[in-house]
Amino acid sequence: MEINQIKYFLEVAKNEHITKSAEALHIAQPALTKSIHKLEEELNVPLFVQKGRNITITKYGLYLKEKLIPIMQELNEIPDYLNTLSKTESKTVRLNVLAASSMVTEAIIEYKKQNKNVIFKVKQTKESNLYDIGIKTSLLYKNKNENKIIKNTNDVNLNSGINPEIAFNEKIFLAVPKTHKFAKYKSINLNEAKEENFISLMGSREFRLICDTFCNKSGFGPKIIFESDSPAAVKNMIAANIGVGFWPEYSFGKIDNEHIKLTEIKNPNCHRNIIINYNSYSANNNCSYNFYSFLINYFSKTFNAK
Repeated sequence: MEINQIKYFLEVAKNEHITKSAEALHIAQPALTKSIHKLEEELNVPLFVQKGRNITITKYGLYLKEKLIPIMQELNEIPDYLNTLSKTESKTVRLNVLAASSMVTEAIIEYKKQNKNVIFKVKQTKESNLYDIGIKTSLLYKNKNENKIIKNTNDVNLNSGINPEIAFNEKIFLAVPKTHKFAKYKSINLNEAKEENFISLMGSREFRLICDTFCNKSGFGPKIIFESDSPAAVKNMIAANIGVGFWPEYSFGKIDNEHIKLTEIKNPNCHRNIIINYNSYSANNNCSYNFYSFLINYFSKTFNAK
């Protein structure tokens, strides 16, 4: 059955009158009659019977009408749904946040103050490319196009067809309880902490893998006694004098706990890169482009604060 056949049938089924139905459909009466007869031939059942000068719908026609009405309602709703979906997509930003989640959350909150209609969808998965903006971390990073770290959005042409990556470098400290012996030191070699109990993020997190690399480079594997998905939980456990842990300079937020001190690690040189990738997944990417620019500037202000 073709869509026009369905429309014609339902109109005739409603009116049980060919002339009125043809006028309502704005087609010639013979064309409507031909369409109904063709449908009856295809289905091999009579849908209408002649009754004097009028027609009456048959039990087959009633059954078909009952089945087709909800289908046509759904078909008629599709253009409106697609239009609504398009409007929603045009103001949706998809983020894949694998690092610096606290900073990204703060940036979203700040951005929403002036852009209340923007919708943010946040995921945390390494396997998917279905995002507009990705935030990840690494030990070593070179921009894949220019072999350098970019810190200024003016260096990137977002209309060039290239997915730009912006990297920010941050130092990693050892966070210790204020009563710990390291709290009195201005700096330490990491191998001095080889006997310490470590509070850490989960092993699947990229930051954890980076910190494990630093420990291995210093000749030991960290003795993890507590791990969590939450930087706040890590901070609270260190403050409770349960152990020590790694703390990035900016992206976990400030250490606002009087029971924790950050001690500089002078050997090895502990730092990491936060990489922001513009993936442009959405067809209409103006909204994601605007937030990407905002996010870069937000990170720039934070990382260049000192």
